[in-house]
Amino acid sequence: MACVTGKGHSTTTAVALICACAAAVLTAPGTAFASPAEPTPPSNRSLEKVRKEIERLYREAGTATDAYNAAEEKAEKQSEEIVRLARSIDKGQTKLDRLKARAGAAARAQYRGGGVPDEARLLLSENPSRFLDGAGRLRQGQHATKAMLTEMSRTQADLKTYAKDASAQWKKLEANRKAKAEAKKQVKKKIATAEKLESRLEKKERERLRKLEEEAALRQQSAWVDTGILKDANGKATSPGKKAIAFATAQMGKPYVWGAEGPKSYDCSGLTSQAWAAAGKTIPRTSQEQWKRLPRVDVQNMRPGDLIIYHQDASHVGLYVGDGAIVHAPRPGRNVTLAGAGSMEILGVVRPDK
Repeated sequence: MACVTGKGHSTTTAVALICACAAAVLTAPGTAFASPAEPTPPSNRSLEKVRKEIERLYREAGTATDAYNAAEEKAEKQSEEIVRLARSIDKGQTKLDRLKARAGAAARAQYRGGGVPDEARLLLSENPSRFLDGAGRLRQGQHATKAMLTEMSRTQADLKTYAKDASAQWKKLEANRKAKAEAKKQVKKKIATAEKLESRLEKKERERLRKLEEEAALRQQSAWVDTGILKDANGKATSPGKKAIAFATAQMGKPYVWGAEGPKSYDCSGLTSQAWAAAGKTIPRTSQEQWKRLPRVDVQNMRPGDLIIYHQDASHVGLYVGDGAIVHAPRPGRNVTLAGAGSMEILGVVRPDK
């Protein structure tokens, strides 16, 4: 496909693409120009380099998105823990104030009694029966006072522990906020670079680029299927698995947005975690945590509803729907769609409802 030219409009986008992008990405040996006004469009080889660079950038953006999501999830949990600790501190302080009030009342009662200890008053008593009754009450009072002081000491210790824990959680929260901010910065940077690369292409070149993406995915899928991997992958979806598949496929056509969990847009793990939430199963938010924490199964034993984790860094995930296909949220600029389960590098398979 040639670039759009003519009618006084010199198409320089292809030239800008080759000159402005990194040489390692866009250099095409042998590219020549018929004349300054009619530049030769990038060859498939040049566009293939662009495709691979864009793919790399979006994969790195996916990794940064996972880091962002993980930091956000941790920050939410730490915020909840801080709130819980604050409530514990409040309750503990109320309890301590009540105990102090009781201790104060006891001190005032002793003051009103002239400051003479109860033990001395009992010894001075002339009535043996009253003495014994008073001794019993004294022991009860001593036990109650001792218990009150012990409870007061324990409450004070608890308050110190709660305050210390709250401080530690606050530090972790701040650290995760910084990690989230850095991850967000990296996501935006990678996506912006990839979008800039693609925006430098003419419309027909972008169409060719998309076709190259589809062809690359098809080649990988065909090679994967040719291994015979699907011969034994004939398991049936469970009832929850069917619900997860129904939810995920109903989202097809909605755009990928990093960090999104629906209902209008999703990132890859936002889609899978929400699909399984709709099936009544809570699973980790990020693809990396899904890989770490969910039970693993062999690829040849996978069944519809399982999650397929992609790339060595577990930065992408799709929901297996059967017949060698997944539904997934691919990347920025793309919508939730069906794709070949083997069209990307498979790290492994996990099963949410095992």
